[in-house]
Amino acid sequence: MRKTFSLVLCVLLLASCDQNYLPKPPGYNRIDLPQHQFVKLEEGYPYSLEYSESSQVEKDSFNLNEDTWINLNYVDFGAKVHLTYKKIDGENVNFKMLSEDAFRLTAKHQKKAYGIEEAILVTPQGYSGVVAELEGEVPTQFQFFVTDSTHHFLRGALYFNTALKNDSLAPVIEYIKVDMAHLMNSVKFLD
Repeated sequence: MRKTFSLVLCVLLLASCDQNYLPKPPGYNRIDLPQHQFVKLEEGYPYSLEYSESSQVEKDSFNLNEDTWINLNYVDFGAKVHLTYKKIDGENVNFKMLSEDAFRLTAKHQKKAYGIEEAILVTPQGYSGVVAELEGEVPTQFQFFVTDSTHHFLRGALYFNTALKNDSLAPVIEYIKVDMAHLMNSVKFLD
């Protein structure tokens, strides 16, 4: 009995050996995305907007002199949307300078981007804006600005705190893009 069992075990082991072994690609964790729900930004800024409940508003720590700059921190996704605001005064800060700066910041990613798609938009409040979607292994996949062209300019950019490939982040990127579209359409500049 033991000899028969040992013989069967040896045959199974030899038969299971295959010279054409291919390792499986690494798997990615399943990401459960919450429903899109929005809250209004607290007062104290020269603009109002609605942002996702999935994010937390934080003061921007990049430039402490700019008290109107904020980050929307998606803690669960390791992502941040950086929002920068500038008042257009016509002399030192004008629309042309701000829009050229926004396009320049987007163009900096052309070295790694497979493609950059830009679209012009008009918000329900009549503000104009530009949305840039970047494809490839770039640090920012989505950028935008919304402006009234005469007094206010709000720019946003999505960044992730991870070095994962963007294809594994695709569901989260798409989720946050919906949030950012809602944010852009809810922007109101206050005078």
